[in-house]
Amino acid sequence: MPGQKIETGHQDIVHDVTMDYYGKRLATASSDNTIKIIGVTTSNSQHLATLTGHQGPVWQVAWAHPKFGSLLASCSYDGKVIIWKEGNPNEWSQAHIFEDHKASVNSISWAPHEVGLSLACGSSDGNISVFTARSDDGWDKSRIEQAHPIGVTSVSWAPPTAPGSLVDFSQLEPVQKLVSGGCDNTVKVWKFENGAWRMDCFPALKMHTDWVRDVAWAPNLGLPKSTIASCSQDGKVLIWTAAKEGDQWEGKVLKDFGGPVWRVSWSLTGNILAVADGKNNVTLWKEAVDGEWQQVTTVES
Repeated sequence: MPGQKIETGHQDIVHDVTMDYYGKRLATASSDNTIKIIGVTTSNSQHLATLTGHQGPVWQVAWAHPKFGSLLASCSYDGKVIIWKEGNPNEWSQAHIFEDHKASVNSISWAPHEVGLSLACGSSDGNISVFTARSDDGWDKSRIEQAHPIGVTSVSWAPPTAPGSLVDFSQLEPVQKLVSGGCDNTVKVWKFENGAWRMDCFPALKMHTDWVRDVAWAPNLGLPKSTIASCSQDGKVLIWTAAKEGDQWEGKVLKDFGGPVWRVSWSLTGNILAVADGKNNVTLWKEAVDGEWQQVTTVES
């Protein structure tokens, strides 16, 4: 499939691009303090809306599951997290603004829809906050204080079911777990139990030698193990696996890219990993039968 160039209309660097559930619209986040909504088809793209409200670079945007309506979250250097709601088509308003963090909010991640409408946010103030919508339009808040004391760079939710379970989701209480990466070079796993978050990996996962730039928990869809990818300023992408609940996480190096690696992202089935590195390359990787990871393609930009 040939690539399609999309003019975003941003006046500065674009930090994040994310596609909605149906693959019809892109949201983009930029250092020009705005978010753009762009309609895409196989042949062209069209600017639909510009969202203004942040007073600093916008680092990430995230679409909520459509069962909650047309909602988009954004986080910024200004310390704010904004929930945007679409009323009439392409008319967006600020449904909620969270100003709980005292420094840049670097990463946001919506929980799996089975958990409910819940947003995790990681900040340079060292804390992770989780905002969960109530039926009365209010929000409950929980926090992981000093998750990474010198700064949280990334957060990602676990799938809602334990590895290997192919039973009816509705019969199970969904698992609430997060993975985070930070400026302390570590990756940490957290679990929500009895109304509080606690660390769920001992010790913290330490194989990176510089800031962890991104973490991504793979969808498991009945796969027999939990898998997390992490990437770092140190040039390495690591794959962490745990066979079952309570097992130690084991890390192995996917590749040393020889320069900073910015983002890691899983396919919906959890078997292909996209890696965006500091040399402007995007590569796709797949685990072979023998457990080794192989590059399957390079995405031409």
